[in-house]
Amino acid sequence: MRSIGNILWFIFGGLLSGLSWLLAGVLWCVTLVGIPWGIQCFKFASMSFFPFKKDIQFGGGAASLLLNIIWLLISGIPLALGHLIWGIILCVTIIGIPFGMQFFKIAKLALMPFGAEIVDVNS
Repeated sequence: MRSIGNILWFIFGGLLSGLSWLLAGVLWCVTLVGIPWGIQCFKFASMSFFPFKKDIQFGGGAASLLLNIIWLLISGIPLALGHLIWGIILCVTIIGIPFGMQFFKIAKLALMPFGAEIVDVNS
């Protein structure tokens, strides 16, 4: 199911979403100050291409907390709200529930990307 979910996700929006995050990451990395934000955009791209079979482990320390607070104020809340709304819309139908759950996972990452690590789930 997860492979089929990844293929369907990639065809119906994952490709465009992932490419847009890659472009945003490249643009952020043009400046030295924007490199931390660019790296987070690359995390979003990784999740946007194939979110099934991936999980997020949160960690980090004081530096991650400070960067997450800045991220929240700049773009974290609008990004998380957008993904949350799409997740709710997709969960209205039974067929859309797996895709809605992936949007919820990406919304959580949108709130706290610094210190988060994306890991593959084997089961």
